[in-house]
Amino acid sequence: MSVSKIFSLSSRVRILGGSSNFVRLSSSNTEGKVEKVYPPNTPGYKYVNAEDPSMGFREMSDRAAQTVFWTELARGFAVTLAHIFKEPATINYPFEKAPLSPRFRGEHALRRYPSGEERCIACKLCEAICPAQAITIEAEERKDGSRRTTRYDIDMTKCIYCGFCQEACPVDAIVEGPNFEFSTETHEELLYNKEKLLLNGDKWESEIATNIRADHLYR
Repeated sequence: MSVSKIFSLSSRVRILGGSSNFVRLSSSNTEGKVEKVYPPNTPGYKYVNAEDPSMGFREMSDRAAQTVFWTELARGFAVTLAHIFKEPATINYPFEKAPLSPRFRGEHALRRYPSGEERCIACKLCEAICPAQAITIEAEERKDGSRRTTRYDIDMTKCIYCGFCQEACPVDAIVEGPNFEFSTETHEELLYNKEKLLLNGDKWESEIATNIRADHLYR
């Protein structure tokens, strides 16, 4: 065995505690055959070198059968049949869905008060804190002196779902709701305006309010 080959084998073995037990040549005259050597009573060691396949008759026959008769395909088909005729271990999506955490950050929504009034007070904190600059807000003062937005746009293709907008909002107006099924076919459909966000808020208000109450201890 060449020095470079011995070095390549030794360099890939995990070294713990400065141990010098790497690999050693077997006592046989077969060049390149390496015997596993593990430091005694030291957990965590694993032999990582590529091992040559055994040339015994049984092992060679098994490998030939796997290649010729595609036994891996048969074993995979057997596993599939076992899942069909038994209770499946995976969730039958979309007919069954896993529960979501109250902190799940999905599609954005603008909420209203129970009276129907918009919660957003146009403070623009969400626009300022958004690291992706995905939010654009324009506002004006109403006749009663309150400020409300005339434009509230979110470019969902820029959003990184960090949740900063929701955390910065002092009135829980902008939130990331529980909906994660809002894929679209065009880019324009992911450019949300104020009407779209308010519609999302009306649609998911019960789930959003429940999640906020469930997470109130950590806010």
